[in-house]
Amino acid sequence: MSLNSIFQYFVPKDKKTFFPLFEQAASNVVSMATILVEAVNSVNPATREELFRQIDKLENKGDELTHQIYLELGKNFITPFDREDIHALATAIDDVADYIHGAANRMLLYRIDDFNEHIRKLSELILQAGTDLEKAVRELKDLRNVRAIADSCIRINSVENQADYVFDRAVADLFLYETDAIRLIKYKEILAALETATDMCEDAANVMESILVKNA
Repeated sequence: MSLNSIFQYFVPKDKKTFFPLFEQAASNVVSMATILVEAVNSVNPATREELFRQIDKLENKGDELTHQIYLELGKNFITPFDREDIHALATAIDDVADYIHGAANRMLLYRIDDFNEHIRKLSELILQAGTDLEKAVRELKDLRNVRAIADSCIRINSVENQADYVFDRAVADLFLYETDAIRLIKYKEILAALETATDMCEDAANVMESILVKNA
């Protein structure tokens, strides 16, 4: 094998490895968030349960995509940007999926059938942040539209700030008006998982901003 052949073996075929995997992972998050919004706005228990089952399947798909990114990271000597940024972005996107799944799973297991305005609003904010996350990820492959990536990251940060406010208001209302301690705990856990999903979107945005600084 020639030296050139050896070198080519280690050079990543960007458009066939990392970027498509990132795009699929981000798209998967949007699908999960879309189903979550549909679920918390549904009045049919059977429909909600089926939607939660779909989220569970998509979370498994997200895990597989994240694992594939890690495998590619181990196989490729040369990467399109810093290895730690690739790992951090994959992890952050996977964390968004994990917390969406965690919230949905709690709703199902706790037999929640009354989704208040705070749960619905946080779900909508997750979808909003996830949509901007997907937009930014799709621009990473050539870094030509730096402004589009930066704008998406700014919007994600804004959404996370809104989610913080909604979460604080929701918890305050729970302590003010909820007299059933068990119900209070259930709702607080669900709200915390939803709010953390937006935090993970912000983490992904921070990684992409770091990539811009290093590569733009």
